Amino acid sequence: MRPGPWLRLTALAGVGATLLAVVSAHLGAGHRVLAALALPPLAAVTAAAWVNYRRLLPAACVTLTLFGLAAAVTAPGLHLALAAMAFAATLIVAAQSWSGAPQPLQQTVAKSWRGSVRDYVALTKPRIMTLLLLTGLCGMVVGARGLPPLWLVAATMVGLGLARGGASALNHVLDADIDRLMGKRTSSRPVAAGRVSAPYALEFGLALSALSFVLLAGVVNVLTAILALAGNLFYVLVYTRLLKRSTPQNIVIGGAAGAVPPLVGWAAATGNLTLPALVLFAVVFLWTPPHFWALALLIKRDYAAAGVPMLPVVRGEDETAKQIVLYTGALVAFTLAPALWGQFGLLYLVAAGTLGGGFLWLAWKLRRERTPARASLLFHYSLAYLALLFLAMALDVVIG
Repeated sequence: MRPGPWLRLTALAGVGATLLAVVSAHLGAGHRVLAALALPPLAAVTAAAWVNYRRLLPAACVTLTLFGLAAAVTAPGLHLALAAMAFAATLIVAAQSWSGAPQPLQQTVAKSWRGSVRDYVALTKPRIMTLLLLTGLCGMVVGARGLPPLWLVAATMVGLGLARGGASALNHVLDADIDRLMGKRTSSRPVAAGRVSAPYALEFGLALSALSFVLLAGVVNVLTAILALAGNLFYVLVYTRLLKRSTPQNIVIGGAAGAVPPLVGWAAATGNLTLPALVLFAVVFLWTPPHFWALALLIKRDYAAAGVPMLPVVRGEDETAKQIVLYTGALVAFTLAPALWGQFGLLYLVAAGTLGGGFLWLAWKLRRERTPARASLLFHYSLAYLALLFLAMALDVVIG
């Protein structure tokens, strides 16, 4: 079975990156950086081979092994020989990725790959990404205590966008079966509806994730790249793969994935993580349960039909509304604390108090009157709440 275009391009990127690593042996630290940047595309190809293209797996594993040995061996002659062998192995993987019989849906999917840009954009979940990028950007501003250089903002936002887009595409692949059962909202998604094949979406997601790591590590800093990758892995493997279908606490624990972007922004601006950065993480972490439980109340039947143990399905609407009030109260109290200990000033304090008061009032109204209209209002308000709260953080440090 012939791999799709995204995997073939990723394999070619691995060839180019490995070649640069080989010919840069005389550059010292620059050589080590180039060698490190070759690893993500090679790992992405190996992961795709493991899932869908087992005939590529032996050569991909040999490539990674030789690459690792070359990194571990410091003797000049042997190091160069192992690096050259790793480069030869990447050529074999790339050649194999371009060979093989067409897939049964190859022609149809190939047309989709060329023409349906909308489907591939949909795989990245752009509406969700917008809010995540905003929290990441505000994290940069807060970390820098002002406006960071434009080139750094651009590189970080593109890298973070690629990371989140890649994770979302992989989520489409893993959730395709339940997406088909959850009504029109999800059954029309590209993978669930069959407009993009699961192997192609997998390759697309892995390619974006690899490109994100290369961009962030090469242009911004390694800590930023590691944080973005860690957020992706937590979202895909821990939340989507393990928690979502097994526990009603899926959103509570899985919220850590959505709370990573402010850390990415902070690390991009400062090169480190300190306690104030974790405050931004905790704000998004506490915000996630009431936000998603409000949505879960609206589509409770869809979750039940798909067998997803969301809180309204498992413990009922009354308990869900109660938990929304409790988590909202904890969130509002926590957001006021940074102003009290001096991390933010008066502008932020007023915004946090006003926005938080509205959030808590709407949560309490939902507790008293559990109607779809109340749940919808709370859900949409929570989106505006998080965006405005992070903008208030950024404005507070810029103005103050």
